[in-house]
Amino acid sequence: MLFLIERAMDRVDEGAIQPLLSEVSAAVRAAGGELIETQVSVTLGRAYVIVEHESRDRIEAYLRVHNVPFESLDEVRLVGADLEAVKASRGSAQYLVEWDFPPTLTMDRYLARKKEKGPLYAQIPEVQFLRTYVREDMTKCLCLYNGPDTESICRAREIVDTPISRLSTLAETRERVS
Repeated sequence: MLFLIERAMDRVDEGAIQPLLSEVSAAVRAAGGELIETQVSVTLGRAYVIVEHESRDRIEAYLRVHNVPFESLDEVRLVGADLEAVKASRGSAQYLVEWDFPPTLTMDRYLARKKEKGPLYAQIPEVQFLRTYVREDMTKCLCLYNGPDTESICRAREIVDTPISRLSTLAETRERVS
């Protein structure tokens, strides 16, 4: 299973990001899990950490034992990418779009819509849709992109007729977790 750990950050620079990666990675490894990727929003001052583990409770317990602060820990589903490919690349996205779902949206409807609308990204070749993490509780999703600027990301979202709740520029994490 995949989990999203979210955490506010006072600073978004190499001096703050690397300790975060080390703290979370150590706690997740101690729990028997694997850190998949970390994205840090320069715009929002937030870290989004994806981990793989069979138990939410165990991850939470080890984060607490290792004194790793976090605001939320939620199960997510990876859409639009293969987990092994994500593990191999360990991140490297430029932009993150959060979409807060309407309360009536179901996972089945979301996935059907994603399948229907996904091919439309070809209309904006300068933007590369990378992957989405959908919270299983259907409150929001995180979509990762590469592109020349925020305007192009907004155009891509318009093409697929999908709202943006928050758009973030991401910090380079140079993440290589052992």
